[in-house]
Amino acid sequence: MDFELNEQQQQLQQIVREFSAMELKHGAAQRDKSGEFPWPEIKKMQGLGLFGLIFPTEFGGGGHDFLSYTICVEELARIDASLAITLLAHTLCASHIDAIGSIEQKRNYLTPLAKGEKLGAWALSEPEAGSDAGGILTKATPHNGGWCLTGNKFFITNGSQANIIVVMASSDPGRGNKGISAFIVPGDNPGLIKGKNLDKLSFRSSDTVGLGLKDVWVPQDSLLGKPNCGFMQAMEVLAAGRIGVAAMAVGISRACLEESIAYAGRRRAFGHPIADFQAIQGMLADMATELDAARLLVYRAARRKDAGLSFSKEAAMAKLYASEAATRAALKGVQIHGGHGYLRTFPLERYLREAKLCEIGEGTSEIQRMVIAKELLKAVH
Repeated sequence: MDFELNEQQQQLQQIVREFSAMELKHGAAQRDKSGEFPWPEIKKMQGLGLFGLIFPTEFGGGGHDFLSYTICVEELARIDASLAITLLAHTLCASHIDAIGSIEQKRNYLTPLAKGEKLGAWALSEPEAGSDAGGILTKATPHNGGWCLTGNKFFITNGSQANIIVVMASSDPGRGNKGISAFIVPGDNPGLIKGKNLDKLSFRSSDTVGLGLKDVWVPQDSLLGKPNCGFMQAMEVLAAGRIGVAAMAVGISRACLEESIAYAGRRRAFGHPIADFQAIQGMLADMATELDAARLLVYRAARRKDAGLSFSKEAAMAKLYASEAATRAALKGVQIHGGHGYLRTFPLERYLREAKLCEIGEGTSEIQRMVIAKELLKAVH
């Protein structure tokens, strides 16, 4: 498998790298401190076409492959992971519509999402249904030629800011996860109650809220695909989403390494730059090796997806390894920075807080291990 980037991918990488450094880097720490949703920066990203990268050109997208998307996510996360996760959540929503939606649904909903005219969110998790995605309690009941949605969602990224939300709800509660359907819900639906941004440890300027659905009525053509097929749809969307989270973790790891190399070169102790000391060199070497390994796992999963091959196991491996490697890189980065690593005036403490979420969001490390083991054991059973 070829892991080298082609010329188009390299050009895109350079464009997003320069854009992130010039347009997004300034104010990242302040955005993390204030927790204010970064609409000015989001609009710049929309203007660059980042919110429609992988979607068909006929629906306003950029027509790029999924590997190109992971490259861009890494570059964004290197500068501000809150902006990267905003893109990831939007892409979950748009990808679900792209994969399952009718031509009319794609024209009406995917097109403005891909063009960067509207922001998307994807609502699966609930207060009592996180890792157990099949245990959702939000109900969808046929009503007046459409559907009435009632329930509560939680940890919904972009939830209070999104114009278009894909919501999973139980349309046949007696069938468990085989009775779940997916619906397109406008963000301004009068029955939709939007919570405030949660006071989080990290990703503070990304919008993460609870959503209340109180008799939210949507027309029949808001149903994505066939009734009671939403769970399998969601699992396919999540598998691709895990590659995105892994790419975000790679970006955070790279930030830790680059900041640590720079600091080790200028920080002096005992008459020498601390980069001269073997203990520091060993940590930098470990960080660099794990960074490359994580990136290669991301590229493998993305290339399999682009080739139309199965990629669930590879996505889980990439997400598991890259997220845990990011936490290790952040811990080493803080250690290299010493007391400065514990101060908000340096970015390492933010990277540490961001890295940890990568082990939790879109399936915890424990869930990834279950997915991997299940795939490995298929041949046994």
